[in-house]
Amino acid sequence: MGKRILQRHRGKGGLQYRAPTKGRYAVVGYPFLNEGSTVQGTVLNISHERGREYPLAQVEAAGKRCYIPAVTGLTIGSVIEIGSQAAVAQGNVLPLSNIPEGTAICNIERYKGDGGRLVRNAGATATLFANSPIGAVIRLPSGKSITIPSGCRASVGVVSGAGRTEKPFLRAGPRYHLKQAKCKMYPRMRGIAMAAVYHPFGGGRHQHPGKSTSTSRNAPPGRKVGLIAPRKTGRKRLRADVRR
Repeated sequence: MGKRILQRHRGKGGLQYRAPTKGRYAVVGYPFLNEGSTVQGTVLNISHERGREYPLAQVEAAGKRCYIPAVTGLTIGSVIEIGSQAAVAQGNVLPLSNIPEGTAICNIERYKGDGGRLVRNAGATATLFANSPIGAVIRLPSGKSITIPSGCRASVGVVSGAGRTEKPFLRAGPRYHLKQAKCKMYPRMRGIAMAAVYHPFGGGRHQHPGKSTSTSRNAPPGRKVGLIAPRKTGRKRLRADVRR
């Protein structure tokens, strides 16, 4: 009868396939301050947390301690400013309306007061493209531009830890432990390399799906593999009459 395919094991099952939250203890976000106030914070420690790709900076400001992504150039004992009157310097946290256009920023709030949600990966940085009456236009690392409220805060600089992906793994062991830290399965077998009893794309004298890789949204669990409910399939063709 065969065993269940991998897609049926994932989801809301055991800890092996759950979201990568195992081993995390820090809540990352800016401290809550009164409107218009500016405080100085001291970096107490820079640490690495399991499952995160960027180092965390433990900052003490206004009698409170918080964790924020460490910006390149921060060291233990560095002093940063948090607030609307802070200077535009490396590591300082300011509202987007007080940051000059063209500045490299990171750990950007999506909504005012959420502590930072965008551009937090190692080595990531975004650019403040423009400040407009409807909000601040941000150019993300992917090249996409979004508009968010000008009152949202962001850190000036680049998230440290750049170049993490430049070093090759060389062996399967280090990659296995990295996937374990993120609660992701490794190694992963390709469906076309399996036998037909184990996967819909398996079997055959050559490694090929043997059928369309597009799958209905309402397909049963044993068949719901490949491209699930794709918006477009195949190659886009332009008719001669359209180009005229």
